[in-house]
Amino acid sequence: MSKEKKFESLQIELSPYKSVLGKASDIIMEKEVSNFPIFVFHQHDIEVGIPIVDKNTSKGNWNINASSLEEFSSKSLIQQEKVEEFIKVFKDPKENICLFVISELGAQFIFINRN
Repeated sequence: MSKEKKFESLQIELSPYKSVLGKASDIIMEKEVSNFPIFVFHQHDIEVGIPIVDKNTSKGNWNINASSLEEFSSKSLIQQEKVEEFIKVFKDPKENICLFVISELGAQFIFINRN
């Protein structure tokens, strides 16, 4: 399967989580935790964010942790000198959800529309 096909398949697989992620994103912003919520999709244990979906208790294939740009920066997942650049490409969280997906394709940021 080509990388493009895997990416399309991944986006379809992630879409059922949109509602939960939208609500979590709103809470993160309303509670003033961050204006830059990031959701980490992974299939193994990682030490980033707060778990909100466990693949063992949900019907999906993904664990999902809620995180933020601030945590990514403090853990050097985004280098301090790259924070401003990241903010420029960060899409409006009221309309989009920022995902950091760790899969067989590697680790990458993906923005998906909330609708």
